[in-house]
Amino acid sequence: MQLILIAILVAGAILLYRRFVADATKLAERSRREERERQSGATGTLVKDPETGEYRLDRSGEV
Repeated sequence: MQLILIAILVAGAILLYRRFVADATKLAERSRREERERQSGATGTLVKDPETGEYRLDRSGEV
């Protein structure tokens, strides 16, 4: 019984750690992108839409 509980706790801790690392990576990338935009004086980043092939302004950082 105790072994099962410990296994569940360890699995939960691993999942929380992976989530934390993924969020930290995403935040670091956004921060780097914003810093590059600030240095270049750009007001946004263009991304290519894979369906239409058109470029549009990336609005993922907006609320």
